[in-house]
Amino acid sequence: MSQIDYIVKPGGQLSGEFRVPGDKSISHRSIMFGAIADGITHVTGFLQGEDSLNTLRAFRAMGVAIEGPDEQGAVTIEGAGIDGLQAPGGDIDLGNSGTSIRLMSGLLSGQAFDVVLCGDRSLSKRPMKRVTEPLALMGAQVGTDEGGRPPLRIKGGAGLQGIAYVMPMASAQVKSCLLLAGMYAEGKTCVTEPATTRDHTERMLNAFGYPVVTEGNTMCIEGGGRLTACDIDVPADISSAAFFLVAASIAERADITLQHVGINPTRTGVIDILKLMGANIELLNERVVGGEPVADIRVRSAQLEGINVPEELVPLAIDEFPVLFVAAACAEGQTVVTGAEELRVKESDRIQVMADGLQAIGVDAEATADGMVINGGRIKGGRVHSRDDHRIAMAFTMAALRAESEIVIEDCANVATSFPDFIGLSARMGIEVSVL
Repeated sequence: MSQIDYIVKPGGQLSGEFRVPGDKSISHRSIMFGAIADGITHVTGFLQGEDSLNTLRAFRAMGVAIEGPDEQGAVTIEGAGIDGLQAPGGDIDLGNSGTSIRLMSGLLSGQAFDVVLCGDRSLSKRPMKRVTEPLALMGAQVGTDEGGRPPLRIKGGAGLQGIAYVMPMASAQVKSCLLLAGMYAEGKTCVTEPATTRDHTERMLNAFGYPVVTEGNTMCIEGGGRLTACDIDVPADISSAAFFLVAASIAERADITLQHVGINPTRTGVIDILKLMGANIELLNERVVGGEPVADIRVRSAQLEGINVPEELVPLAIDEFPVLFVAAACAEGQTVVTGAEELRVKESDRIQVMADGLQAIGVDAEATADGMVINGGRIKGGRVHSRDDHRIAMAFTMAALRAESEIVIEDCANVATSFPDFIGLSARMGIEVSVL
């Protein structure tokens, strides 16, 4: 992948109504669950980013007939049934997608065939013990490289047993991995999380007719069931919308509406945090589509104030913190984030990379072990490095709205993993960004 750099001019006025791409979490799961369901699943609004396309290609490689996606994100999946996947012809390359490799490690631990899951340079550095260790407790045989990192070498034919597992840290990917393995296990598998995380897996399994029982922070699934195909309408991704929620909050005289955005309560931490900072955000036309709550979101300029971010909101906004750090840089006063150590093991060390980048453009920001302390003030402009992390690149694009001079962002090619038309949509919205 050749290097792509962005240059963003300061200022910009945002107005209009827009729809950001489909939700990545739901797009991944629609392919995985449709592939092992009985019958034909129809998906609309599928995210055509590299991460979710890698999931689609993976299940094609395992013998699943999948048509699309077309220009509107329509996908048709001819389900192979719970035991119908076939051994792929080679290793399955999942690119940059941590969601794919962690969820599929659980789903594929119960298959009859061996399979190797690998990825790009960034994915190959990410820790996998958080899934391989509890999978081993279930009887799965999953080998890794040194340090518990990919590739994952999964042995087929393992007889999985249900377990009761208390997660040491909140992670929707770990929870989902174990629930998917639990479908292939003997008996009941229960997962208890220390804090609420996104629940797309539980919602969608229930939509496919495979019951997941939730009591408090414990989710349980019985092995031996089957999934029945259904239709999935993928809402716009709140993680992608978050960049523009912050952009319209910090830009002068902004007034935008983002259409058909998923507002699953396990994902709306970014809205809650911005409102605590004084953001002017309204939810309009709230409705439920395919079991997921959806709304149009109107956001207008506001003077943000620094806050101590409540730790209970951190897991509900974990992917949105790069751009929330930018919001904090534009706020009056000090913002303190704690309890966010999970950010250090994302596509990059998002705490350190964001702190370094904010300092490079003149912001008073200090990384801590589990978060950051940011004193809002001037943004001077300058050059930052995304460290090949799509969310870092997009976050610093928004920072230019309040910068005194242009910002150059290096290494932005991976933006395509989650937001294929980011440059085009940003430009239509009023942000002066282009490829250098």
